[in-house]
Amino acid sequence: MASANSAETAPGPDGAVPGDEPDYLPSTVQGAVKILVTGPFGVGKTTLVGSLSEITPLRTEEVMTMAGSGVDDLGGRPDKTTTTVALDFGRITLNPRLALYLFGTPGQERFQPLWDDLSRGALGAVALVDLRRIDESFDVLGRLEEQRIPFAVAVNVFPDSPSYPEDELRAALDLLPGVPILHCDVRDRTAAYDLLIDFVGHLHATAVLELQP
Repeated sequence: MASANSAETAPGPDGAVPGDEPDYLPSTVQGAVKILVTGPFGVGKTTLVGSLSEITPLRTEEVMTMAGSGVDDLGGRPDKTTTTVALDFGRITLNPRLALYLFGTPGQERFQPLWDDLSRGALGAVALVDLRRIDESFDVLGRLEEQRIPFAVAVNVFPDSPSYPEDELRAALDLLPGVPILHCDVRDRTAAYDLLIDFVGHLHATAVLELQP
């Protein structure tokens, strides 16, 4: 299994290492698409954006204080000391003319107004799920369905995660048949790219089907 900081050093499928390229968007880029990375508190959103981004990601993490001790449940996450308070932002230049922007949402319910703004105009969303705390994902998945944002469930594979057959997991999350369930260790950059490729492929296939008479 990849180490916790492998996203910072491991080369991607193209051989590039995060930080090798300048942060400025190439002047040839004429368009951009937007993918939302969402999920409950502490599920790995910041890590996934960092694994995928070709630039040093913009993060708005703050140290957790005693003021949030009665609000943020750290059960099963004793080592978590920071939390996203606005967004995570990363970028992938798909080709000389097109860029993909990754927007990671904050996980707590009190930041929902920000969530609504970040989701506007998104091509789709990757909804991270922790199988140790499935119930924490219900609100996020319900919000995606209400806003009619195409999404895939991405199970973040923690070392002590339980394993469930897909039909049981789909029933537990109350997913529609067309919602794909993917699995990934979000710390592994290559695995994160595979996850994104599978999701974009799903979006493309769905769009083609919708265009057919």
